[in-house]
Amino acid sequence: MRHLLAGAVALAMGTGAAGAGSHLDGLTLQLKWVTQAQFAGYYVALEKGFYEEENLDLTIKPGGPDIAPTQVIAGGGADVTVEWMPAALAAREKGLALVNIAQPFKSSGMMLSCRKDTGITTPADFPGKTLGVWFFGNEYPFLSWMSQLGVPTEGGDDGVEVLKQGFNVDPILNGQADCVSTMTYNEYWQIIDAGVSPDELVVFKYEDQGVATLEDGLYVLEEKLADEAEVDKLVRFVRASMKGWKYAEENPDEAAEIVLEYDETGAQTEKHQKRMMGEIAKLTAGSNGALDPADYERTVASLLSGGSDPVITTAPEGAWTHAITDAALN
Repeated sequence: MRHLLAGAVALAMGTGAAGAGSHLDGLTLQLKWVTQAQFAGYYVALEKGFYEEENLDLTIKPGGPDIAPTQVIAGGGADVTVEWMPAALAAREKGLALVNIAQPFKSSGMMLSCRKDTGITTPADFPGKTLGVWFFGNEYPFLSWMSQLGVPTEGGDDGVEVLKQGFNVDPILNGQADCVSTMTYNEYWQIIDAGVSPDELVVFKYEDQGVATLEDGLYVLEEKLADEAEVDKLVRFVRASMKGWKYAEENPDEAAEIVLEYDETGAQTEKHQKRMMGEIAKLTAGSNGALDPADYERTVASLLSGGSDPVITTAPEGAWTHAITDAALN
């Protein structure tokens, strides 16, 4: 398996624009989850030498079920983190000054997948049901949605029973839950691969329900943006990353194969990663890396509409900037 320190490889081989012996600026990226095609753009940029061309030595740190990206960056374990905006804004309100510097993902891939034999056909059928929900910051869009529907999340005939779902789909397979949280590019296909027919499911895409929030943005601590040298590194990082993302969109099978080469666990399969990359390309399509203010406002509005327990209590200020993408794209 390839080591994830591109700079060390580049210096050893003496390749790329930086040239042998050149000093590469170090930068560490913390992923939201494990090595998979969800993060293909970064691995493609690493493999193709796009970071090296920008004089960067990038370290990619995979995530996992016990890794909270916001905690990693707060503790100085990363310079940039991939995070969903609900978790980032919730952390910002609690005092962690995260700022979105780029938004490679234009659309949300989050869904609630339900078995038709439970009688669920519309959200009006949720009361009385058990719904699997991811936590660790991923619960915020769901809670906002239930609040907008006026459906309590404490159980009972008029509410829903929330099952704290692990990062798998076991609850819907073993009958523990009527619905589970899934992503278009990952867990939905785990249900299908387990033998459940698509005709046996009804899915509710957060995009279609009007409660989609931004996912997989790039965040840094606000203090970095006051340092000219750090800003320069971030501009180069975003430029190389977006080059990687667009390459991945145009060459999905190759991108998936690159991801597999960097999967040090050996847990991923070619079939699953190629299928995932095809779905991921739909979510990054239309983004040049710059955050769309309308998408941001929609996310904030969704998070503020949490009834008595909103995800955030006031509209954030200074939570995003175009300074990095403007410089990277021009």
